Amino acid sequence: MLEAYTQLNDEELVVLVQKKDDQAFAELVKRYEAKIFRYAHKFLRNQTDIEDLVQETFLKTYININSFDQELKFSPWLYRIAHNTFINAIKKQEKQPFLFFDPDTLFPHPVAKEQTDKDINDKQIKEMINQSLLQLSAKYREPLILFYLEELSYQEISDVLQIPVSTVGVRIKRAKDKMFSILKAEKYEY
Repeated sequence: MLEAYTQLNDEELVVLVQKKDDQAFAELVKRYEAKIFRYAHKFLRNQTDIEDLVQETFLKTYININSFDQELKFSPWLYRIAHNTFINAIKKQEKQPFLFFDPDTLFPHPVAKEQTDKDINDKQIKEMINQSLLQLSAKYREPLILFYLEELSYQEISDVLQIPVSTVGVRIKRAKDKMFSILKAEKYEY
């Protein structure tokens, strides 16, 4: 019976959850738990906080599942709940730094001016990118993360952040430009 759930799309699963099918909700959690964890890691550094907030996200999702509009896609709705949960947590805590960010996600082949041992070079690049991300305001940082790490479309990011699609594109472009400027100032060429 559980295998049958894997054949359904997200929206079909939501309909079943709205009919009180807990196995359907378990399948949704299975599909999105790792993604929501990854998204959370970009906001909070404390592992306990992340686990709690991911659980809270899915709890809120379950509690509010009947308000989901079946004509829409589920993933942006879920990310919106996660977004609100994480933002509320940030407001309660001091400013949190980003953890690891893979440079290949944004920049195909970063190269330092001076070639050093590859591992040391990679570590330095990752640190530089993390530092440049910290310098971006949340309004630019979040669309960048949603697009490159969570692989959401501009429309889905628009739904999550509740901003126009054109604004999503502008913010991603400005974020990338600012990151390039920061990295260039640090003597990295791409």
